[in-house]
This record gives sequence, structure tokens and C-alpha cells, in this order.
Amino acid sequence: MNVIEKFYTAFKNLDAEGMASCYHKDVIFEDPAFGELKGEHASNMWRMLLESQKGKEFIVNFSNINIDAEKGSASWEAFYDFSKTKRKVHNKIEAKFKLKDGLIVDHRDNFNVKTWAKQAMGFKGALLGGTKFFKRKLNAQTNGMLAKWESRQ
Repeated sequence: MNVIEKFYTAFKNLDAEGMASCYHKDVIFEDPAFGELKGEHASNMWRMLLESQKGKEFIVNFSNINIDAEKGSASWEAFYDFSKTKRKVHNKIEAKFKLKDGLIVDHRDNFNVKTWAKQAMGFKGALLGGTKFFKRKLNAQTNGMLAKWESRQ
């Protein structure tokens, strides 16, 4: 099993430590919700997210894994209820990776924020989801949640 398959298999099994073991200590992660996270913050983001999904209906599927010695890519999708609104979300994500020493050193997830916001927040998300204001607010909120989670660890 290659490192990207290992990462997503751990994700599917809600195994945050398994996911973290796929990351290089100098990893940089970026996505529209959190912005850029470095090192342990990237692993902690997955720990926090998976901890919040324990006992809930949370499904991850992955496909189209391509990998060589230096880079990789994958498609994945998540099905879950957005915690603040209890609305059903089906998020489709494209991931790109750079590898170093057989581990993920750069992980970039990309998804349509407006589509996600409409699913998660309804009409308000549909109106604001594509704006820079919304993305800044989302980044501030998610990073605040991560900082609070990390302070309790």
C-alpha cells in the first residue's frame, strides 16, 4: 500500500494517528476551509476533525490515486452532517501531494467552497460562499477551533 492509499484508508477508518504517520514532520497542508497549516498543526487538524465525527455518520471514499516517487494526487469525497446546522454535506475534493522520504510533505486539497457552503448553510451559504469575505471568516473560524482544540491537548 502506498502512502496516499495508507492515508485515505486511515481516514476512512477514522484513524487520525494513522493519517498523521503518513505526514513528514515538515508537512504543509492547505485547503479552502483552514488555509495553510504547517507541521503538527496539519496532523492536529485531522485529529480534531475525526474526534468530532466519532459516533456520527461520516463516510469517506477515495479514488483515482496516482503516485510516483515525488508527487501524487487523489480524488476523495466526504459525506457528513455539518455540525452547526445538521445539514447533509457531500463534499468532493481533489488532492495533490508532494512526497519526501516516502512521506507526504505537501498536501493541497481543493473543493468548491460555494457548493460546500450551500450544502452546509443553505441559502446564506449559497449567497456568500463564493466571496473572499466568507473564505476569510471560514479560515478564522476553523483556525480558532483548531487553536482551542490544541490548547486542551
